[in-house]
Amino acid sequence: MAIVKNDSVIENEWVTLDDESSIPESGTNVLVSLDRFKAERDSLIARNGGLGVLLVPGDAPEDLAEDIDRFSLIAVKFPAYTDGRGYSYGRVLRERYGYAGEMRAVGDVLRDQILYMHRCGFDAYELSDNDEAALEKVRAALRDMTVYYQPTGDGRATAGSLRDRRRAVLDDATS
Repeated sequence: MAIVKNDSVIENEWVTLDDESSIPESGTNVLVSLDRFKAERDSLIARNGGLGVLLVPGDAPEDLAEDIDRFSLIAVKFPAYTDGRGYSYGRVLRERYGYAGEMRAVGDVLRDQILYMHRCGFDAYELSDNDEAALEKVRAALRDMTVYYQPTGDGRATAGSLRDRRRAVLDDATS
């Protein structure tokens, strides 16, 4: 597995815990399910080490709203390419709740989806490729399109807003 973030392959510094595993010593970055976070919220927050949560389809990202700044990582599981709920989770977390930490797409992450994941707020991708192939896959995916029709929270101008700007420049030039 390779994790690509911000045009680099990074080491996975997170221990993913199932709901029954004991919590490791302080200083270890742990990734827990939303159910486990809700059940053990106070003890997880109080520990010394990074805290991350894994959202799966059917979870409610809204449940993280009050604690959004406590997470260093939010991982979102894409169980199959046909399940698009993770895109909505990304937008809700970034645009509605202002999540600023790492948001990682995990599971069935395909090259054709990476650009759309990026536009929905994901900045890290867990891929089954080796490091070099994974990095090139993400780089190529992010170069696929340069003009968009749909607005998202990534701040890129839409085709409509670019046309409006061009019209305004032309109108100013002829006035």
